Amino acid sequence: MTIKPLQDRVVLKMTEAEETTKSGIILTGSAKEKPEVAEVIAVGEGKYDQNGKLVPVSVKVGDKVLMSKYSGTNVKLDGEEFVIVKNDDILAVVE
Repeated sequence: MTIKPLQDRVVLKMTEAEETTKSGIILTGSAKEKPEVAEVIAVGEGKYDQNGKLVPVSVKVGDKVLMSKYSGTNVKLDGEEFVIVKNDDILAVVE
């Protein structure tokens, strides 16, 4: 089963939280922060503006992105977890 987002929505798969700090300290489950970097899995076609012109989504499948910390809707499909966000909730592309 696949997810096909509508309009300007983007399906993201979150990256794993860091297990250790840069200095080598191992983090427990409660000390790990929610990751904000995700990989784009699927994108919608875009959204129509007030003039009827299609505005495409600004990212493509495979991009690594930073997203707003508490945005999106969590979805579980076939044992995998995804987050569906609007294009506006994506802050930057990580290169």
